[in-house]
Amino acid sequence: MLQVRRILKLLMEECSQREIHRSTGIHRLTLKNYLHRFTSSGKTFSELYALSDYDLSVLVHPPRSTKTSDERYADLQPQLQRYSDELNKTNSHVTKQVLWEEYLQDRPTGYHYSQFCYHVDQYMKQHAVTMPQQHVPGYRLQIDFAGDPLWIIDPLTRERIKCPVLVCTLPCSSFFYVEPLSSGRQEHLIPALNRALAYFGGVPKNILSDNMKQAVTTASRYEPVFNDLMEQWALHYQTNMQATRIVRPKDKPSVEGSVHHAYQQIYARLRNEEFTSLSALTYRVRQLLDTANDRLMTDYGKSRRERFMELEQKQLYPLPATDFVYKRETTAKVKKNYHVILGEDRCQYSVPHEYIGKIVKLIYDESVVEVFLDFQRIALHQRIVGRRGIYRTLEEHMPESHRRYREQQGWTEEDFTSKAAAVGPCTEEAVLRLLSSKAFVQQSFDACLGILRLQKKYGAHRLEAACGMALQVPRLNYRLIRNILENNRDKVSRIAGEYHAPMLPLHDNIRGREVYN
Repeated sequence: MLQVRRILKLLMEECSQREIHRSTGIHRLTLKNYLHRFTSSGKTFSELYALSDYDLSVLVHPPRSTKTSDERYADLQPQLQRYSDELNKTNSHVTKQVLWEEYLQDRPTGYHYSQFCYHVDQYMKQHAVTMPQQHVPGYRLQIDFAGDPLWIIDPLTRERIKCPVLVCTLPCSSFFYVEPLSSGRQEHLIPALNRALAYFGGVPKNILSDNMKQAVTTASRYEPVFNDLMEQWALHYQTNMQATRIVRPKDKPSVEGSVHHAYQQIYARLRNEEFTSLSALTYRVRQLLDTANDRLMTDYGKSRRERFMELEQKQLYPLPATDFVYKRETTAKVKKNYHVILGEDRCQYSVPHEYIGKIVKLIYDESVVEVFLDFQRIALHQRIVGRRGIYRTLEEHMPESHRRYREQQGWTEEDFTSKAAAVGPCTEEAVLRLLSSKAFVQQSFDACLGILRLQKKYGAHRLEAACGMALQVPRLNYRLIRNILENNRDKVSRIAGEYHAPMLPLHDNIRGREVYN
């Protein structure tokens, strides 16, 4: 347009076309065309010179296209929005080929496939506009679950156990946090959010999540409703909960980018590693997370951690003195096996057997299960994580008979002889004789246990004396020693440290009263 204005200036000075050609170098035929358009406008050269660049360009370079509007496009245009929505649906599996075939059923004379795709693509490009976002330091934390889980291996069954992964990001610095969880339920999500804020060392003004069921009860674009637990958590940390629009991942692009970064820097490096516990997996993920946050960002010349320390750390609110403790409660009836069932994972926890048939209250979090009856705690267990249908039994909750049976399962001969030797040599000899009296040594364990438990009632001194008397009888057994103690025969006076002989002479054919009913 500078050349056009220069031509107008020379024409205002009444220069000839030849002089203008020499001065500007523009071909004379082009100058003739310009002069024709100037004179055809009906305006003077001064009026043309005063026009804006746009108006002057329209006058000098009028549109060359004489193509008339296509009726087929006028018919297609109202349908483009619907076609775009169909293609953007993730679960519809609709393709342009399907849409074009449906389009031809109603309009047989419509566009061919290539032109149909061209107009649909152009419409989607014009409406797929992304607005740049300026993130305020410390203003918002974006949270989301990664689409792909991590896995641990059960050491006994070799079963693969899925672990969902929580990702949290501060958009201004792109500093992010990653943690695998036992499950995505609230009792595991809330403690993980506590640890995420501890990792950042502060609390942002807002927490933004999608409409995950663990947090949002009623989804809404303008007023989403969060459940009571999340409201309590936000109140504890003095922050505000926010939710994105439904199926709008672009509302939280920073955490979506962090998920992709976690795939590259954490998931990829774990592909050949195997973990048999969640704690081991979490420890390894934390190592890789720190490495990823310390990695140099070429666009900024700094790492994520450096940008966080520089921009956001001072803008975060301080953490409260204690973490938010998530506890849930339910009721259960103590079964005949003196256990209660925690319905979420179907694991069973013992209570004292005296409470069989009682209705008790279970208060639990991700690590501890407490059992209450009438506001009094009657049992405390470490919670079983990652497995279902497992029993956790404390020995003090078991009846005496069950406790004895459980003890017997792991007994050996050395267990009885060592305990008997602690009482005295006669007791040890009596136990050894019992252990060798049966074809299968395990058959004598109950009798040995009975002899050793007589110590609780009569004392070690009397038990040693009774065993000394019983050793003089060929057929030694538990009932013989018990009868000696019950009848106080062990208290017979000793002569020179030895026991008195029995009233009757010893003989193999003489049977004692213990063989009679």
